[in-house]
Amino acid sequence: MKKRIFIVIIICLITAVPLTFAIDGNDLLKQVDRNLNPESYELYRKLINIEPDGSKKEFVMYAVKKGKEKMASVFLSPASEKGRSTLRIGENMWLYIPNVGKPIRITSLQSVTGGVFNNSDIMRLDYSVEYNCEKVEATDKGYILYLKAKTNTVAYDRLKMWVYGKRLLPDKTECFASSGMLIKTLYFKKVKDFGGGIVRPAVIETDSPLYKGYKSIMIFAKMKKKDLPDEVFTLNYMPRIDGLR
Repeated sequence: MKKRIFIVIIICLITAVPLTFAIDGNDLLKQVDRNLNPESYELYRKLINIEPDGSKKEFVMYAVKKGKEKMASVFLSPASEKGRSTLRIGENMWLYIPNVGKPIRITSLQSVTGGVFNNSDIMRLDYSVEYNCEKVEATDKGYILYLKAKTNTVAYDRLKMWVYGKRLLPDKTECFASSGMLIKTLYFKKVKDFGGGIVRPAVIETDSPLYKGYKSIMIFAKMKKKDLPDEVFTLNYMPRIDGLR
């Protein structure tokens, strides 16, 4: 009888072991953030908006980010946009237009480029700043992270993010409204070694059931770690962001 009780105890201990090693979704999300970007960096990117008739509009931007909640960028082309700059500090966003001379408040759901990417996509902060991971699901290729916005001011109420392989990089992310409606899907493509230990997708594509036939593409180039003073991420500095290049 004692032997049977001992065996039952051993079985209970063995079956309980995996629970102590359960995956922490929020830690996993923070790791995805760091694999996607250094905490502070500079980069160039091209945004391409494609319309149903195949016509395209392209924008080139230079962007810098510091820490988890500060990002600034400036348009380099087309000529009609050159000199415009954006600033994001946490949930607050601004657009600077040279001939206006004063930064204008903008929102996460608007788009400074007018395509499927909104300002939240273009001025992306760390995912772990805006979302909590409520559930992790293991797959053959990696994990699916189920993310819930921390506040109701975030562009998407929920995200479903497919994370693949040893690199722990996103492969696809579905973005949902609080009603459960799918707003858009982001596809992460063409993993590239940027140097300095940065290996991440160089292309993000998006489409949306709300904009049938439309598509937007974001191409990343020359990403590298960069230390930046806090002064860069202020309203007064917005006209001078181009001087950081």
